[in-house]
Amino acid sequence: MKKIPSKDLIELLSIEFPVDTPVRVECAPSTATVFVRDPGGSRLVAVTSNPLDLLSFQNQQITHGITNDLIYINRDTVEFLDKEPSVMDTLADLSEEDLEELGQLAQTSEAIEDVAWKAPVVRLVDAIICEAYRKRASDIHLEPTQDGVSLRYRIDGILYEQLAPPKQLFSAIASRIKILSQMNIAEKRLPQDGKIRMKVGLADLDIRVATVPSVYGESLSLRLLDKSANLRSLQQLGLSEYDLSRMNQLLRQNTGIILVTGPTGGGKTTSLYAILTAIQSPERKILTLEDPIEYEISGITQIQVRPKIGLTFADGLRSLLRHDPDVLMVGEIRDRETAEMAVQASLTGHLVLSSLHTNDAPGALTRLLDMGIEPYLIASSLKAVLAQRLVRVLCTKCKSPVLEGGGSYEAVGCSFCDGKGFYGRTAIYELMICDRALRQEIMAGSDTEQTRRLAIEGGMRTMIEDGRIKASCGTTTMDEVQRVLGSGLVQERM
Repeated sequence: MKKIPSKDLIELLSIEFPVDTPVRVECAPSTATVFVRDPGGSRLVAVTSNPLDLLSFQNQQITHGITNDLIYINRDTVEFLDKEPSVMDTLADLSEEDLEELGQLAQTSEAIEDVAWKAPVVRLVDAIICEAYRKRASDIHLEPTQDGVSLRYRIDGILYEQLAPPKQLFSAIASRIKILSQMNIAEKRLPQDGKIRMKVGLADLDIRVATVPSVYGESLSLRLLDKSANLRSLQQLGLSEYDLSRMNQLLRQNTGIILVTGPTGGGKTTSLYAILTAIQSPERKILTLEDPIEYEISGITQIQVRPKIGLTFADGLRSLLRHDPDVLMVGEIRDRETAEMAVQASLTGHLVLSSLHTNDAPGALTRLLDMGIEPYLIASSLKAVLAQRLVRVLCTKCKSPVLEGGGSYEAVGCSFCDGKGFYGRTAIYELMICDRALRQEIMAGSDTEQTRRLAIEGGMRTMIEDGRIKASCGTTTMDEVQRVLGSGLVQERM
C-alpha cells in the first residue's frame, strides 16, 4: 500500500505516470477522493472510491483549470497521510486582487452563483468544514455582523471564536454552502434547511445546514454528524455501575415506555441508540421513527419522518403498529397525539423508547400531564425516565489534583487539548424507575417535588450526585457540573 503525504512532491505509481514522475496531491475533503495533478498541470488523476462523484470532479476541474478527462485510481489501494487545509492557510493564499474581484462579483445577484464556484471559495468552504471536524466541533456558526463576519465552532459544548473570512466573501461562502445543501440561493428572506454529505479523511460527515435571515444578512448553522463513527454501547455511555445494573434489569421488560430526557444536543439520541443496540436480537422486530436518522443500525428498520408530506411522528407510529413490531423507538414526543399513540402502543404489548425535553427525570411526568395524558395512563405505561446532561471531560494529559492525594482535579490546559483543559464529553444521569409507590403518587396527582422525593427514596441518584461522584474521581470538575446544571440548582439540592 502506497503512503501519500498530501501537498508534498511524491512518486505515484499508475498506468499514466511512471514510477519516477513527481506529482502533487490536492485534498478534496467533500468526497472520498483525493486529486493528483502532474507537474505540468495538464492532467488530473482522481484517487477515488466513487468514480460517479461528478460534482466533486467538476469542482476540481474548475479549481485547477483542467478540462481533460480524469484518470482514476482505486482509493483502497492507497494509504493517505493527509494534512487537510486550514482556514488560515487558505485565507493566506488569497491575494488582494482575488478579494477585490470576488467581492465585486458577489455584489451582483446574477453573478453570485458563479462566484460560489470560484476556486478560492470552494477551497475556503472545504477548509472551514475540514478544520471544524479536525477540532472535534459539533457545530459551525457562520454569521454576518455589523463590522464583519463571525466564525465559531462548538467544541465539547462551548463556542470558540475562529479566524473569520473577510466580509466581502461572506455572500459567496453562504451561496456555496446553500448550493452544496441544495437550497435556493436566491431566497434570503426565509429560513431554509438542507443537508450536505462530505468525506473528510476517512470520516463520512452528514451535515445539517440551517439558514435564517438576520439584521446583517443570512446566518448559517451547520451541525456535523460523523456517520462513520462507532455507536456507543450502554457500557460506554458513562452510566455508573449502579445505574447500569438498574438499566439492564429494566431492559428485560417487553412492554411500557422508557423516556430519555434532556436539552437539545444533550446526547439523548446517543443514549436511545445505545439502548436499541443493547436489546437488538433476531427474535425482536425493532422499528424507529426519527428526524433525522443520525446513524444507521444494522438489523433495525429506521424511518425518516417527513411532515411536509404528512408523515409525522403520530401518523408514522400509527402505521408502524400494523407491522407487528416488538420495540418502537420514536425520536421525540412533541405533542399530545404522539404521546397518546406511544401510550396506547405500550399498553398493547410493545416496548416504546422515546425522548422529551425536560430539566430532570420527575419533570417528564409534568410534561406528559401538560400534554393532556391522563394520570392513570402515565402510571400504567411509564416504566422509567433517564435524564441526562453532557459535561466536559478533564484532559487526561494535563489535569491536576487540587489537593495532595487527589480527590478532586482542576483543568490546566496543554497542547493535546488545545489549552482548554478538557477533551471530550460524558454524561451525568439520573434514572427514575416507576415503582409501585411512585405510580400511586402519579395517580394521586402529586407535584414534581413530591415525585422527586419518592424517586430518591426508591433508589434514584440525582444528576447532581452523579456529577459529584464523577468530579471526585477526576472525570470532570464541580465547576463544570454547576455550569451545566446551574449553580443555583446545585446549591439548592446538594
